[in-house]
Amino acid sequence: MKTVNNSLRKSLLFLSSMAVVFACNVSCSGGTTKNENVKNAVGSSAAEKSKKRECALVIPDSIKKNVPEEMQYTVFLQMILNMIRSEYVNELSEGESVEKTIAGMLSSLDPHSSYLNEKAFVALKNQTDGEFGGLGIEIMMDESFVRIISPIDDTPAYKAGLKSGDLIIYIDDECVNGISAEETLERLRGKPGTKVKLKIKRADKPPFDIVIERALIKVQSVKAEVLNNVGYIRISTFDKHTTEGIKKFLTKNKDKKLYGLILDVRNNPGGLLEEAISASDIFLDGGKIVSTRGRTEENTKEFSAKKGDLTNGIPIVVLINSGTASAPEIMAGALRDNKRAIIIGTRSFGKGSVQKVVPLSEKTAIKLTVAKHFTPSGECIQANGITPDIEADWAEIKRPEALFVLREEFFPNALDADKRAENKKKSDEENRKAIEALSKKKSDKDKEEEEDYELLYRKMPLKERAEKDFQLSKAFDTIITIEKVKAMAAKNAKKK
Repeated sequence: MKTVNNSLRKSLLFLSSMAVVFACNVSCSGGTTKNENVKNAVGSSAAEKSKKRECALVIPDSIKKNVPEEMQYTVFLQMILNMIRSEYVNELSEGESVEKTIAGMLSSLDPHSSYLNEKAFVALKNQTDGEFGGLGIEIMMDESFVRIISPIDDTPAYKAGLKSGDLIIYIDDECVNGISAEETLERLRGKPGTKVKLKIKRADKPPFDIVIERALIKVQSVKAEVLNNVGYIRISTFDKHTTEGIKKFLTKNKDKKLYGLILDVRNNPGGLLEEAISASDIFLDGGKIVSTRGRTEENTKEFSAKKGDLTNGIPIVVLINSGTASAPEIMAGALRDNKRAIIIGTRSFGKGSVQKVVPLSEKTAIKLTVAKHFTPSGECIQANGITPDIEADWAEIKRPEALFVLREEFFPNALDADKRAENKKKSDEENRKAIEALSKKKSDKDKEEEEDYELLYRKMPLKERAEKDFQLSKAFDTIITIEKVKAMAAKNAKKK
């Protein structure tokens, strides 16, 4: 009790000048109370909600008796800081204790708010520029461990086979349980060429170790090509080059008669809001793109597309999955709600919050969640994600290897005996391959069955993926079906 009173005394002395300032502020504002200020700032309904919230923090009686009500929480916080500085087992400077207080407070708000020290601030700026060092993964804290939202295309993490949903439970043989996101990032980062050992927990499989070499990562956010008269645009992240990359592809192929476009944003972990808006604008001829709603006017905004669809209204399919987070969800929602695209895949991640980076100095900043994203139809992306129009999960399309062929020529009295002999040779060869497939060693077959489709597709050229990746195949089929229906409608219109 003596310690508490001493800390309280120090806190009161430290804040005595603040009390004078506070008194001046009250008199200058014409007696406006704290609650009235809240009403003026965010509206009466928001103020009423804030009144109803109950705080579990209990202010000590010693503070209640000696400190004005409007300053009790401030004094209590200062008292805790004094106790930490004077009695914590390891000596902390005033700056260290304040820094840790800020970091802890922000990280407890939500998974995306954080304090950015010098290293983290530099890394964030480099990432949005499209060039940074490390492994190339987007992460968030999940039940005291590190959850991978998504690996970025062609980065060390991507090439090593890390997947959306993987849990990192150990870094270099040290458990990550309980450490902050910022500390985790610092452990994952390092000089290009150095290695880091991770222990990964994936779904219901036993944990496994993987060693990854760090690299200087230059992200190519847009890769695109044309296959079967369909434009395929892979957007791996939304950095400052994304809109430019999409426009470059469209300009290059403006003279080709494309049946449609596939925008593949699967496992895209997000990026810049401005790029998500400008990239969506490419495919729209007006209409809303996204709105952000926060507690202040500054954080409550609505963004709309300009007139002029650069693709002239050709059909669009957007591919999404559970690794599609934030910026690509904005694009998918905007194109869907404006009746501009068909969404295929699985429900997206649901990261629909807006983070504002506020520099505290040239070297540090805070990242604070200030609003939520809403699609043009008013659907909140946060926690809901984007639901596809056509559900299609990961699957492999392949003809069964051990399939015996039975055709007309197998029957002794089949017609056209001259053709029967030639065709039977072909069928016999197919059956021989089927028998060989059945004779495979069990270990080989087990290994084959355990192969991860998603990881296999990463190594394939587009033409091969389009044949085997069920989601991608579905997208191509949808575009071609739309083109055939249009052609049939045009033909019927000419007849009339």
